[in-house]
Amino acid sequence: MTDLAPHELRILVAVGSEHGFSAAASALGMTQSAVSHSVRTSERKLGAVLFERGRTGATPTAAGEVALAHARRVLRLLEVMRAEVRGAAGDATDEDAVVGPLRIAAFRSAALRLLPPALERLAARHPGVVPEVRIVREVGRGTAGEVLDGRADLGIATIGTTSPVPPELVGGVLVEEGYALVHPAGHGAPRSLPLVDWAENCTSYTRQWWAAQEWLPAATVEAEDDGAVLSMVSSGFGMAVMPELSLIGAPPSVEITDLGPERPTRSVGYVTTPELAKSRAVRALIRELRAGAS
Repeated sequence: MTDLAPHELRILVAVGSEHGFSAAASALGMTQSAVSHSVRTSERKLGAVLFERGRTGATPTAAGEVALAHARRVLRLLEVMRAEVRGAAGDATDEDAVVGPLRIAAFRSAALRLLPPALERLAARHPGVVPEVRIVREVGRGTAGEVLDGRADLGIATIGTTSPVPPELVGGVLVEEGYALVHPAGHGAPRSLPLVDWAENCTSYTRQWWAAQEWLPAATVEAEDDGAVLSMVSSGFGMAVMPELSLIGAPPSVEITDLGPERPTRSVGYVTTPELAKSRAVRALIRELRAGAS
């Protein structure tokens, strides 16, 4: 079988991103027939149909989704190779040669609390690195899925026994955060309040803990994110059980009550691909994340 060339990978990714052959052709400065021919050639080389063609555009098949993930990751490795080779070819030292974009996927509280100080230190040490941060809901495949699909170089993810690092990735724990009861300050009976929750809040272990707490009712309201939950609690709407990262900088209008030694916890860490884990920019960011967590 003949391998796909980089230009063929770029065309596949463009069709996937633009959801159609015409839009991909426009984005790439090519004709639609050239894009269609390239995709057919790639499908023949791979032995699978990659896109379902229709009047509304092109939708990746299951095989196409796999191909697109690999294509994005291969193209990203080529970009990293180019940046690192150029850096090493100059007069810079190994550390000074850390340059280029660094794509990061993080869920909201991690993006607000863990990333800023790490990125500040990274910029001071390696001004040639350009971070690109995307906020991703940590539900379903979450930030790890963004890395697997080639859309991010590193993801800040919830990891642990109940949500392990996917076998195709590598990673490590940065912080172990406990949960606490959050309620309006000064309320005489906070456990009598309605429960406010959000979809990203808990791992399955935490859900097991919740199920064993007879005083915890079912959530009355499910908010969009932890910021909305905190705002509702602050306004006296209800109580919540929230992880520590979400409570940094909580307003004085809320009170945080420890749940004791049996409180649930959540592991927050990083995930990346084995190949990108060796790249200078990703290694540098991991060092800064670990330094901030220690």
